[in-house]
Amino acid sequence: MPAQVQTPTPAHTFTQRISATPRGARLARRLTRYHLDGWGIPYDSELSDAVAQVAAELAANAATHGRVSGRDFALRLLLLADGVRIEVTDTRTECRPPERPELPSPDEESGRGLVLVAALATRWGVDARSVGKTVWAEVSPPGG
Repeated sequence: MPAQVQTPTPAHTFTQRISATPRGARLARRLTRYHLDGWGIPYDSELSDAVAQVAAELAANAATHGRVSGRDFALRLLLLADGVRIEVTDTRTECRPPERPELPSPDEESGRGLVLVAALATRWGVDARSVGKTVWAEVSPPGG
């Protein structure tokens, strides 16, 4: 019998437009933890920590590499049957992340965000849009 796909209900979906700034990226992390806790995923649990880290990295990339002056990015969280999906949509089409992120040299000050996303996520990718892109990741509970 094929597996049934669980469609998130509005209570298990959160979407917010956020300023494409470092402060906005920090807000994305805090909003993620807040909503996960409301969905029954407690603060400081392994799943909450992993999802918050992924959301923070994707939001920081949107604020840094996907930023278009005067435009926000969108954070979307979906509680799935087997974890959490994080989506960050920005308005910059031409600046896509690499398919296989590599660690920068040890003396580099940045460039580790997508390596963390790839390590923490069950799967991740990029969806093209007519304007901009959506970078998404799915994180499953430990051992799940």
